[in-house]
Amino acid sequence: QVQLVESGGGLVQAGGSLRLSCAASGLTFSSYYMGWFRQAPGKEREFVAAIRWSSGRTYYADSVKGRFTISRDNGKGTLYLQMSSLKPEDTAVYFCNTDPPSRIWGQGTQVTVSS
Repeated sequence: QVQLVESGGGLVQAGGSLRLSCAASGLTFSSYYMGWFRQAPGKEREFVAAIRWSSGRTYYADSVKGRFTISRDNGKGTLYLQMSSLKPEDTAVYFCNTDPPSRIWGQGTQVTVSS
């Protein structure tokens, strides 16, 4: 059974940084792209970043390019999102999933950026 557990969110001032983690189990990681997605209040869930697990190749939404870095730890089966130069518009619940996403979602982790 696939399980996705996100952590690392919190409240941070604009310009600050956070690192999110995603512990994923029940997946054969090398077969997938893994991604981060976010959903702000009243908005659709949107793509943030993805990484091809086997090669490490990365992809980013234009809105976060140059500020966010996605990475993974093969040994730990953990996905990360390093977020820097955070803006109030980055405020959202952040989720990890395969990319494209499966129907199984974790609980997400709340990121709130104050101005």
